[in-house]
Amino acid sequence: MSGVYEASKPRINASMLPQFASRPVCFIGRVEKVHPTGKSFTLTDGEGKNASVELNDPLEEELSGIVEVLGMVSNKGTIMAAAYHVFREEKGISFDLELYNEALKVINDFPQFYPFK
Repeated sequence: MSGVYEASKPRINASMLPQFASRPVCFIGRVEKVHPTGKSFTLTDGEGKNASVELNDPLEEELSGIVEVLGMVSNKGTIMAAAYHVFREEKGISFDLELYNEALKVINDFPQFYPFK
């Protein structure tokens, strides 16, 4: 999974998961549920669609709010996380997932102007 850190990581939403199978990605979503084992969790993107995230090791902290995951998309459409980062809300400023999703659409619809892949 070390290739995740060296490779380009396109930012995607849940509906884009199938087209990125076996590729590293960056996914941002709101934590919906955490499996009791702490080895997986579900994120909801700006369209309200879910993505499953699997971890190599169980979580060591409570997970809630907005989370960014770097990982590899499996053939089943699950993100195998190499790393994750919790976005903490500071001073009343919250992350707007719907607006972020609109930006993703623009980036992916016009790759000639946003060559991040």
